[in-house]
Order: sequence, then structure tokens, then C-alpha cells
Amino acid sequence: MQPAGEKPRVGGASGESGLQPFTIALPPVEERAAMPAGFRAGGLAAGIKPSGRPDLALIATLGEPAAVAAVFTTNLVSAAPVRLSQAHLSATEPGSGGRFGWADAVVATSGCANAATGPAGDADQAEVCRLAADSMKTEPIRILPLATGVIGVRLPMPKVGAGIAKLAPHLETTDVAMESAARCLMTTDTVVKLATTSVDLPGHDGLPVRITVSGMAKGVGMIHPRMATMLSVVLTDAKAEPDVLFGLLSPAAQRTWNQTSVDGDTSTNDTVFLLASGAAGARPVEADSPVAVTLGAAIEAVARSLTRQQAADGEGATTLITCQVSGAADDHDARAIARAVISSSLFKAAVHGRDPNWGRVAGAAGNARLPDEALLEAAGLSHVEAMPRVGRPPRLDTDLLRIAVAGTLVFSGTPLEFDREAVRAAMDAPEVLVRLDLGLGEGSGEAFGCDLTEGYVKENAEYTT
Repeated sequence: MQPAGEKPRVGGASGESGLQPFTIALPPVEERAAMPAGFRAGGLAAGIKPSGRPDLALIATLGEPAAVAAVFTTNLVSAAPVRLSQAHLSATEPGSGGRFGWADAVVATSGCANAATGPAGDADQAEVCRLAADSMKTEPIRILPLATGVIGVRLPMPKVGAGIAKLAPHLETTDVAMESAARCLMTTDTVVKLATTSVDLPGHDGLPVRITVSGMAKGVGMIHPRMATMLSVVLTDAKAEPDVLFGLLSPAAQRTWNQTSVDGDTSTNDTVFLLASGAAGARPVEADSPVAVTLGAAIEAVARSLTRQQAADGEGATTLITCQVSGAADDHDARAIARAVISSSLFKAAVHGRDPNWGRVAGAAGNARLPDEALLEAAGLSHVEAMPRVGRPPRLDTDLLRIAVAGTLVFSGTPLEFDREAVRAAMDAPEVLVRLDLGLGEGSGEAFGCDLTEGYVKENAEYTT
């Protein structure tokens, strides 16, 4: 069995007349709320958003603190909630570098990013955590804040404080309560984003125990691969130490959230939290064990579903773009090329116009570069292995390259004759699949994006007005 954190095996083969989509060996996921044992949640409209829509959420444990792992934005203009969450994780688990620790609750505000707000914004965020801690009889360092919305705007603290006081006594353990919290995260999202799966882990008596992994996410703009994508909270009732959770979350994030781009902009607030209550009653998950592989696959399945939902709901989008790359020298090369294709504004515009312009795909593949050292190491390379590859192009031989658009092979070392109108018709769908095979090795990877439309420009031309 593969070590914990490694990519699940890819299935599916290339046919003679085209490239078949491959499938990832992950547990099946349902796009709905399913509250894991040991958690409670709720949300309401506190008045942060001028629209009056729900904008304040609390997600809390029922008893003991939850183990937490996190990934955050690497944007240097990181928001106050990002910095405070990192500080709180470091305080509860010294030596974690703000990547994992313990928490009793997550408090999320929507409509105000609390980014680039100076010392006053830091003080506001600390006060949010103090108010939440007081309401739930815990310490502020055991509260993790999330925020999303307009940059450079202060939180309306009287409204936030009143909202926390009203919401905290009424958190519930129901699926409806989890969905309510998820809706509070939304800004320009048009649909709530939820995902859940269940797997069996061994219990203390050796018999299987069913555990649940469920997640929520928001974010349909200002999304580009850099350690996380917008906001997501993933909950599980499995039991694991914080460092074990981080060892599962980090590589999963590289294969899912870091393989997603809507517009090429990285947010100031990107955060993913993974919380484990241990309430299902399964044995603790140990690092680098077969059980860790099972739990890691469930976490990645939920992350993959959420990130696909985010890409499909991209601002102004009409089409989800999935790019799958096989035959690469290794998985790192494959992911870099897939990420370059779905990030190309030229190709995104072509998809919106249902134009099977495979030249845009080839050009994007040729422009691909491997990411920076932090991302390569998070994806599994050692420091020594990562350093020589930072920013380098993946291996690519045009004579061996094959490209298929919407199920039709259009390039195989040289341009191929194909029915352009038939491919245009096939592209007129909620999802367009682009397949590349490099003919160089066993590496594979995928990435997710969306088409570029007039709606995106209008949304962001009027964002603060």
C-alpha cells in the first residue's frame, strides 16, 4: 500500500483515436452537508454585509479541543485573521510554525476581509476571538478566525459582537446547521459549496468504525494556486494528532486547491482548516500507516469536490475546465502543465467562445513552470530535490505531445484533421475536459479552472460599488 500522503493511483487508458479521461481512486463524495460527530455550528446575518445576507458563522467542538491542520495564503499582504490564526496555532502547539495545533472553535466573518487595516484591524480581530471565547467559555488562543470580503475595510465590531452573543448559545449538531454556516461564508458565490464522504477506520476493538469527513468552502474569484484557495473548513470525527493531520492535508492541498485558478490572483485571506474531533470512536491515526492512507484519501476526495465546485462557480463562469495530463516525467511536471493550461486567459476565453483552438493549449503547456520551493516540498519533494527544479520548465517534447479537446484528439506531434463543428458542439457543456499526454513517463496530474466571460469583468469592475 502506498505511504500516507502519496497520490492515489490513476486509472484509465489512452485510446488509439483519442485520450480517455482518467479517474482518481478516491472515495465517492456527495455535495451536501453531513455534520461529523463532535461538532456544532450555526450562522446568521449580523449586519456586516450591506445586503443583509448571512455573514457570521461559528463552528465549534462539543467537548475536548479538536486537532487542527491548516494551510494559508502566501500573499505578503496577509490579512489579520490569517496572522492571528497562525499565532493561535503556534501557541497551542509550540514548534508547529502556525501550521497545526488545537482549537475549540472557528469564527468566520464575511463581507470584510480585515486585510491591510493596520494595527486597528489586528486589534479588531483579536477582539472577535475574545468575544467568541467568552461566549463559549474557552480561551482566545483556542479560537481560529476566518474572514472574507473587501480589503481595507474595518470590521463593524458592535455588530459582530452582538452577532456572536446571539449565535453562540444556539449552535446545533445538525446537517442544517453546517449548511447554515457554509452559507455565511459566501460573498460573490452563487451556490453553497459542500462535500462529504465516509470511510471505515479500525476501532479500539479492531472492528471497523465509520468516520465522516465533511467540508465547506467559499471563493469564486481572486483564486490562484498558492498554498490554499479562498476559505474552506473540513471537519472529521476521526482521531489524529495535529501533525498527522497536516501531513495529510498539505499534499492533498497541492493536488486540489493548488491546482485551481479562476483569475490568476492570490487572495490575502486564503485559509483551509482541517479539524478532527475524534468523536467517532476509531483508534488514533498514525503517520505513514495504511489507516492514514485511508483517511488521507477521504480528505482529498472532499477537497477535490470543493475545489471543482469553486472553479465551476467562478465569477461570471459558464463552464468548468478540467485539464488532465498523463505521460509526464513525474507528477510535479504533470501538475505544472495542467495548472498552466487552466490558468491561460487565452484558453479560458476560447472555451467561453466554444472555440477548439488547441494552439492555446499547446502554448500554455510550453509556458509552464514548476512552482516555488515551498509548494514543491509540500507536494513531497525534499529540499535537495526541490531547489534545482524551482521555476524550471517541465520536460516537454512536441513530437510526442498529444492533445484532446472535449473527447477529440486534435494534435499528435502534428496537427490532426478533425470535425471542428462537432468539437464546438461538444464544448457547449457545463464541463470541458482537455487531455494531454506527454509520452515521457508515468507522471500524471489534473487542474481545474473556468471560462473567462464578460460577467467576470463586470463583477470585478463594480466590486466595491
